[in-house]
Amino acid sequence: MMASGIQLVIFDWAGTTIDFGSLAPVRAFVELFRREDVAVTTAQARVPMGMHKKDHIREMLRISDVAARWQAAKGSPWTEADVDRLYHAVAPIQLDTIRQSAELVPGLLPVIENLRQSGLKIGGTTGYFEAAAQLVLEQAKTQGFVPDCSVNGDEVPKGRPAPWMVYRVMQQLNVYPPSAVLKVGDTLLDIEEGLNAGVWSVGVCDSSSECGYSLDEWQQLSNSQRDTAMAHAREKFLAAKAHAVIDSIHELPALVKSINERIARGEKP
Repeated sequence: MMASGIQLVIFDWAGTTIDFGSLAPVRAFVELFRREDVAVTTAQARVPMGMHKKDHIREMLRISDVAARWQAAKGSPWTEADVDRLYHAVAPIQLDTIRQSAELVPGLLPVIENLRQSGLKIGGTTGYFEAAAQLVLEQAKTQGFVPDCSVNGDEVPKGRPAPWMVYRVMQQLNVYPPSAVLKVGDTLLDIEEGLNAGVWSVGVCDSSSECGYSLDEWQQLSNSQRDTAMAHAREKFLAAKAHAVIDSIHELPALVKSINERIARGEKP
């Protein structure tokens, strides 16, 4: 079945629609490991960004430097039992960091209004566990953003890069084929998730985990520093086979029109 145009836009949450720079997950994982007497850097905490949080912990422990520090602190290598314990321990920390970093990305609400006026449905996917995802939804609602549907990593058999969250949103909103869906995210796993689902997959740069700046930090950068950061993020997204990359969420409505033109020419994701 051919799509006549984009009917559904599925957004990631942290770093895409809320929490400029995706700081809440990073702060939670750095603090989690600190409590285990294992120092990790923010860069190491960002490596698995976008995964379900249990997978995120496991991938951090697989980083050679982190694994070595874990063994030095604990006297033995990490195990799956450690992953389970850490996953339960991170929950209250994550909820606290979300409360500290839950502001909508600047300009999101006018973009959502534009898309809705064009008849598009709005969905969301997140690597957050159930309680964290619900808190994010509550925080977003108080600021005026309520998607038509949002799915978290606890609701599917496997989180990113598997396509199941995207498919669940499509099913709940009754939108198909995949070529009628556009996925927007701020991590390479977001891109991979969209590609695996067969939908149009788009990266957003300025608020992204790939840039990694808080809004205050971003605003203090010079124009050339911002351009350099976004160029690096753009390069990573394109290397991950994103169908398109935008500098900020403000550019999304124009991109939807551009992709609709590509669809009209017979292109598929």
